[in-house]
Amino acid sequence: MKLIVTLERDETGMIVAECPAIPGCVSQGKTEEEALANIQEAVRGCLEARAAAGMPVEQFAALR
Repeated sequence: MKLIVTLERDETGMIVAECPAIPGCVSQGKTEEEALANIQEAVRGCLEARAAAGMPVEQFAALR
């Protein structure tokens, strides 16, 4: 399973990465490569937090 990630430059020049499939899963980086690496880490963290809180994560099981 692949997740869509959006990249957008903010007013300070940072690249903001967001995974719309996981509410609140956002990260950033100085470059697109850094932002993508950071959002991958954020996705893992968001999924771990959802699982720990008893929230559904079954739809993301293929990512583990």
